[in-house]
Amino acid sequence: MENFKDELIIEIKNLSKNFKNLKAVDNLNINVFKGDVFGFLGPNGAGKSTTIRMLLTLIKPTKGNIKIFGKDLQKERLSILRNVGAIVEKPDFYGYLSAYKNLEILSRISGHDISKKRIMEVLELVGLAERYKSKVKTFSHGMKQRLGLAQALLHDPELIILDEPTTGLDPMGMKEIRDLIIHLSRDQKKTVFLSSHILYEVEQVANRMIIINKGTARVEGAVKELLDASNLSVTFEVNDVEKAKSVLLNTTWSQKLKGITNNKMELSISNSDVAMLNRFLVENGIDVSSIIPTRSLEEYFLKITEEAS
Repeated sequence: MENFKDELIIEIKNLSKNFKNLKAVDNLNINVFKGDVFGFLGPNGAGKSTTIRMLLTLIKPTKGNIKIFGKDLQKERLSILRNVGAIVEKPDFYGYLSAYKNLEILSRISGHDISKKRIMEVLELVGLAERYKSKVKTFSHGMKQRLGLAQALLHDPELIILDEPTTGLDPMGMKEIRDLIIHLSRDQKKTVFLSSHILYEVEQVANRMIIINKGTARVEGAVKELLDASNLSVTFEVNDVEKAKSVLLNTTWSQKLKGITNNKMELSISNSDVAMLNRFLVENGIDVSSIIPTRSLEEYFLKITEEAS
């Protein structure tokens, strides 16, 4: 995916939002660059939707500053939002009207001058061109989500903000949305800000990401670096954990031992070392019944998700 590090599309500085005694967003800083598919991750209730509502000026921050396209959002709201497309929660449509008619009405309401050709272009883009005459009430949940994306893309925005776009979709529907996001970034050169509570979903499409919990940033960076295969926590299930521990004692493996519980040993090793360690244990008379790798980011994400629940 292309990335133009010199051009900031979203710049969030010290952003906070309080609702009476609840601090929904707490001193949040985010930078999204041109060409990013930026994963905005966190457990439910972490402050993701509140942040997105502030990005779209649906609610006002308690403090902090938001710039989009280098412009102050509070001062230049209308000119900024003209170049932003968004899906927030479940898209809503007139069920008794066709997909085409819905988009025609919504384009008029938005104040954009959208041609019939453009409406058909976005329906083609989201895979609904063949159903353009069908009433929306006949659409599946996944089709309605894609129609929502079509609506967000009507005016050809530079920035697309998606809040949990795959909620309630089956695996095929989720894949369709993921493929569309990749297409929008790679082929249409859009910048995408993608909110989700599913790590795997973001891993498939994003080049950069941030994890927040309780309104605060916990980890941020390039997805490839955060999900580096050299950063593994691997659990070996063995038949004799005490013997295995003694076998490892005078080797460099012992320095990578993180803990032992019951018949399991946990080590912090690289992906390439897994087979080597397995062979070493077997050669020293230790039976290995299972090997379970877990990336540290997955551990971290599960930990903060559990803390929030």
